[in-house]
Amino acid sequence: MTRRSVIIGTGSALPRQAVSNQELAARVDTSDEWIVERTGIRNRHIAAPDETTSSLATAAALKAIEAAGIEASSIGLIILATATPDQTFPATATIVQDKLGCRGGIAFDVAAVCSGFLYALGVADSMLRSGMAQRALVIGSETFSRILDWEDRATCVLFGDGAGAVVVEAQEQGGDKPRGILATQLHADGAHNELLYVDGGPSTTGTVGKLRMKGREVFRHAVVNLSEVLKEVLEDAGLETTDIDWLVPHQANARILEATAKKLGLSSEKVVMTVGQHANTSAASVPLALDQAVRDGRIREGDLVVLEAMGGGFAWGASVVRM
Repeated sequence: MTRRSVIIGTGSALPRQAVSNQELAARVDTSDEWIVERTGIRNRHIAAPDETTSSLATAAALKAIEAAGIEASSIGLIILATATPDQTFPATATIVQDKLGCRGGIAFDVAAVCSGFLYALGVADSMLRSGMAQRALVIGSETFSRILDWEDRATCVLFGDGAGAVVVEAQEQGGDKPRGILATQLHADGAHNELLYVDGGPSTTGTVGKLRMKGREVFRHAVVNLSEVLKEVLEDAGLETTDIDWLVPHQANARILEATAKKLGLSSEKVVMTVGQHANTSAASVPLALDQAVRDGRIREGDLVVLEAMGGGFAWGASVVRM
C-alpha cells in the first residue's frame, strides 16, 4: 500500500455575465470570424465589480466540497493558484479559508500564471504524502479581465474569468491501478519573460499593469514544451500515450490543443476542450475543464487523466491522475 493523493471532489464557478464574440466586437476592433478562426473561442465570462477572485474561488470550492461529501472544517490545507489576487497580501487563500470556516490550517497562494493549478496540485500532493495534512483544497481562480488592455484586440479577446477547485485526500492505495496522483513534472524558464507578462508590479512601477503577449512565439513554445512534458510525465508514471483515457489541457487556444494532441498521436476525442465557451481562464482553466468533464459523465472513477498547462514565466507542467 502507498499513500497517494486522491481527487475526491471537483467544482467550478463562472461570473454571471457571459460575453460573446459578437458582443465584444461592438466595443473592440474585431469580429467573431477573426476570433474563432485563430483561437476557437466563441464566448467568455467577465466578472462584475462584486465578483472577485476570492468569491469565485469560494463558490468553486463549495461545489467541490459538496461533491466530495465532506465538511469544510476537515480541510487542513488550501492552496490557491492565481495571478490576479484580491490584494497584494494577505494571500487570497486565507480569504477563502475564512469564508469556508476552516480556520487554523495551512493556506497560501501559488503564482505560476496559467500553470498555477498544476504547480499547486504538485505542492499539495507532496504535502499530503508527507503527512502535513490529510485533506487539501486546490483552487485555480482568476479575474483576468482586470488586467487586460481592452484596446489591444490581439490579447483582450483571448481571456475570461472563472474558478475551478478539487478536494484531494491522502489515502492508502494498492493494486495495479491505484487511484490518485501518479506522477507530476514541473518546469520553468525565465529567459522568456518578455513573451508573456504584465507590465507592472508593486516593486517596479507601483501599478497593476496590463497583460502583454507575443502570441506567435508563445504558440511555438507551447506546442514543443507541452508535448515534451507529457511524454516525460507518462514515462515517469510507467505509462504510454495509449493508456490515457482523457487529456485535460490548459484552455489557451484550440489550435495549440489540436497541435499538441497531434504531436502526441492522441485522438482529439480524448481531449477535453472548453476554450470555446470559457476562453483562457489562466490558472482556472484546467480545474474548470476537469469539473465540466466529471459532471457531464465523461470522466469517471478509475479513468486515467493527464492534466497539463503552460503559461507566463514560462512555467509549464503535467500531472497523471487516476480518478
